[in-house]
Amino acid sequence: MSYTPVNKVRIVTAASLFDGHDAAINIMRRIMQSKGAEIIHLGHNRSVKEIVETAIEEDVQGIAITSYQGGHVEFFKYMKDLLEENGCGHIKIFGGGGGTILPDEIDELHKYGITRIYSPDDGRKMGLEGMIEDVIKTCDVQLNGKADYKTALKLEEAKDVRKIAREITNAENGAQSGVGSQESGVRTIPVLGITGTGGAGKSSVTDEIVRRFLNNFSEKTIAVISVDPSKKKTGGALLGDRIRMNSINHPRAYMRSLATRDDNTALSGAVQEAIDICKAAGFDFIILESAGVGQSDASILDYCDVSMYVMTPEYGAASQLEKINMLDFADLVCINKFDKAGALDALADVKKQYKRNHQLFTAKDADLPIIGTMASKFNDDGVNHLFELLLKKIEAKTKTTFGDFHFAETAKVSQAVIPANRVRYLSEISENNRGYDQLVKDQAAIASKLYQLQGTLKTLQDSESKNPPSGGRGASPLE
Repeated sequence: MSYTPVNKVRIVTAASLFDGHDAAINIMRRIMQSKGAEIIHLGHNRSVKEIVETAIEEDVQGIAITSYQGGHVEFFKYMKDLLEENGCGHIKIFGGGGGTILPDEIDELHKYGITRIYSPDDGRKMGLEGMIEDVIKTCDVQLNGKADYKTALKLEEAKDVRKIAREITNAENGAQSGVGSQESGVRTIPVLGITGTGGAGKSSVTDEIVRRFLNNFSEKTIAVISVDPSKKKTGGALLGDRIRMNSINHPRAYMRSLATRDDNTALSGAVQEAIDICKAAGFDFIILESAGVGQSDASILDYCDVSMYVMTPEYGAASQLEKINMLDFADLVCINKFDKAGALDALADVKKQYKRNHQLFTAKDADLPIIGTMASKFNDDGVNHLFELLLKKIEAKTKTTFGDFHFAETAKVSQAVIPANRVRYLSEISENNRGYDQLVKDQAAIASKLYQLQGTLKTLQDSESKNPPSGGRGASPLE
């Protein structure tokens, strides 16, 4: 790459609403990451409001969108309008849609204020890397400084997320945010720290906690600070937790994604300042989610009041549990993806190890803060139980209560999505269908052979009738 960014470039990427074609945006954002950009990826089928809200909360320099659904002119214009209405017209908009976006439409969008729409001709002339380099170069601007907005925020947010976002950006980039740690005498704002192995479902569990918090406490606000790792080789990062976070698009919720900007760490150096900024903004509850961690990492304990360790049943041999540091310190242990095979055995093993670590040999299993959950299941009983224990831990450790809560009755937790007696149900159907197809082929082959034999027999009979044998046995030719 001939151009090296001077500043940390942060870009929101997504495919437009009603558009399931995400192959192009995935290719583009991966190249952006390889060039050192921090990408907040939303996936496909995202509305203008979702994209703009994300861009403002994340304080990015640019938005990159692919649109193949035909409504691109209105989509991009509305995005520009919404950014301008909320005082964030400085955020640049880039787009592409192959041949779907016509040349005259590209000119129209450029005149309207869209930074650049890339056409197939641009792709041929510049190549993929050339287009990405152009995006990054255009977005390489410094965002530090005071957030001075001339217009009020019109996104119906409970707080001015623009100012909160800019203060966190200042902290990330090494500038003073002007916010100190929570002083004594000020109400305690609890911080939940969620950590665990990569792929355990931390973001899904976080999303379910946020959903239950917002649904049960209608006057409370919540902030989520999510950390993902930076690549040591390129410095880029995929900040992809928002793909799983569906409940944060809410007036009383704020989310900020941070890259570690260092290797071998699970948290960003700006985490404490980000927490302090959210506390100063008056959020009632703060969740800090770390990047995926190894067995020895327990760094999140320095930043939270209540800690949660998220794992899966697939941790290997039971002896591996002895190496997990967080089992010594976590206030709650969540065994997510509890529908996987061996989940009940894993729950028993983790409880045994927890008892050993805490010298609780006489404790009852039901009293241990270890819960099996299926965060992907709607209104999961396990997650409901986890949320209930979480509120009790917060009250016990910080003396903070949020109010009464309740959950609708739902099905009991099952260790399997498909009942055991129906596990091979679809397989049996497919095997039966294949057996039937083979039977038809075999019968058809037999029928074909019989048809051929019958044809041969008829041919012989016809031949004999036309040419009967002359004379009997031993007859003389003169007779």
